[in-house]
Amino acid sequence: MDKRKLQAMANELAKDVKTPEDLSTLSAFLTKLTVEAALKAEMDYHLGYEKNDQSGHHSGNSRNGFSSKKLKGDHGEIEIQTPRDRNANFEPELIKKGQTRTTSMDKQILSLYAKGMSTRDITDAFQEMYGADISAGLISQVTNGVMEKVMEWQNRPLDAIYPIVYMDCIVLKIRQDKRVINKAIYLVLGINIEGHKELLGMWISENEGAKFWLSVLTDLQNRGMKHMFIACVDGLKGFPDAISATFPDAKIQLCIVHMVRNSLKLVPWKDYKEIVADLKRIYQSVTEQEASLELDRFAEKWDDKYPQISKSWRAHWVNLITIFDYPADIRKVIYTTNAIESLNSVVRKSVKTRKVFPSDDAALKVIYLATEAASKKWTMPIRDWKPALNRFMIEFEEQLAPHI
Repeated sequence: MDKRKLQAMANELAKDVKTPEDLSTLSAFLTKLTVEAALKAEMDYHLGYEKNDQSGHHSGNSRNGFSSKKLKGDHGEIEIQTPRDRNANFEPELIKKGQTRTTSMDKQILSLYAKGMSTRDITDAFQEMYGADISAGLISQVTNGVMEKVMEWQNRPLDAIYPIVYMDCIVLKIRQDKRVINKAIYLVLGINIEGHKELLGMWISENEGAKFWLSVLTDLQNRGMKHMFIACVDGLKGFPDAISATFPDAKIQLCIVHMVRNSLKLVPWKDYKEIVADLKRIYQSVTEQEASLELDRFAEKWDDKYPQISKSWRAHWVNLITIFDYPADIRKVIYTTNAIESLNSVVRKSVKTRKVFPSDDAALKVIYLATEAASKKWTMPIRDWKPALNRFMIEFEEQLAPHI
């Protein structure tokens, strides 16, 4: 394209643009002209000769007028003239037969859906932004196409090794059998050998439980995953046993943030900050021995008022101290919840406007689209990954060697 010619044309057309409505009208008109010109060019290529060219005589096929169709998109709604041929075998590529909207429109529908907007909200948004009337059926048709992608993605082969794996779930309200119930969406986020985040899958169940997590872990195995070195999980009873049964090499690190949150559930605001600071002294200790002493100090200070906190930390101690097997910079990679928390933030943001989902598929579509958009930013390794991988190379040499 000659940018100078285009710029000159834009400058000339801009002289008549005085209002946003003028700009919208111009945009729609230019879209119409461009699409129709491109369709005519496709017809020229299909027939093998240009209009009025003598070489087209007795060629066996010729132009046969036009048919009108309405095309919806971010330009609003326009009417275009699609060329026809006498043999009726012209199949345009730019705007296919039966196509009534541009692909950019589908992308916008999916983008709005990923942000948690309902079908009605999307219909209203298109009417307000572009003056285009789109039906709830059209939106459902576009979003239903996502489920094929979801199933293909959910069943894709996985890498053999994910050194660190974070497992968590969020609870959503979903309509089922004419009633609304809470369902758990299970999320597994892996850190691959290159240090990049990758959502390995999502599963849905009526509640979070170790038995269902066992089926999730088995699914990861069936898709090709052989080793995880560190599994970062919440304090669900039976969870460590489920991990040990499927990935016996894995070391388990209970999520520090979950532990702290659970510890603070019954703590009034006046003691909140002080207890947070004292708990931080435990998990930020230099050694396991120091951490144990800090827990003793915590118990001595707070057990009279909140005995359940130290009791809970002692009960889970064996799965809380994995971080002390590693130097400080690697600990941050392991116990920091930035990776899974940022993922959960994306998911919660996408579902917060939807108080109730009409079906399991509706919830999975929104979460898939939201995480797919977020994953486009996962282009860099997580912080401090190189020293962590070097440490894993020493500790898990036998498992890693064939894959490095």
